[in-house]
Amino acid sequence: MKKFLSISELSNLLGLINKKNKKPLNHILRYWEKEFHQMKPKVINRRRYYPENQVETAKLIKFLIKDRGLTIKGTKNFLKNNTNKLDDDNLDSLNTIYFKKKLKDKSKLILEKINRIKKHGKKNSY
Repeated sequence: MKKFLSISELSNLLGLINKKNKKPLNHILRYWEKEFHQMKPKVINRRRYYPENQVETAKLIKFLIKDRGLTIKGTKNFLKNNTNKLDDDNLDSLNTIYFKKKLKDKSKLILEKINRIKKHGKKNSY
């Protein structure tokens, strides 16, 4: 069974949050839907829901634009040309940097869970 995320959940997951009022910046995802044909959420009862594969695409787009400083046009070219296959041997490629960051984030999350279990025990961890 596929899990779908709402537009607000995806905004929170990507860290697209207004710092002043702590509300998700959904307009950024709506703009990306217009610019990138890879972002096509399911619309159910006039609400947007993103499947898992599009969550990964949104994470990649956010990484390229926000973290690496690519333009919209550069990001479109990256996704269109499927640079992932072309850059496998280059250790400094954007794809390699993205997956290094993704692995680092996951390992940090696992380490936090381990520390929480050590501190509070398995029953009290969440």
